[in-house]
Amino acid sequence: MSFDRHLAELAREFPDWTIWRSDAGRWWATRHRPLSSIQREAGCAMTVDADDAEGLRRRLRDQEERSGGTIP
Repeated sequence: MSFDRHLAELAREFPDWTIWRSDAGRWWATRHRPLSSIQREAGCAMTVDADDAEGLRRRLRDQEERSGGTIP
């Protein structure tokens, strides 16, 4: 699958995040909104990264689980 297709799928799946791939090929995502105190206490991160698109998808799913799947 192409980079553009991975990026489009991740953007649709995680609309509360800005997702990109660095010049070095690493995948990144940053939340659109600041973390609440509840999210910080749950171990949520403002920005996450991974080696590839699937790794980033796993990291973002983990973040959703930690925050209860909602953005307060």
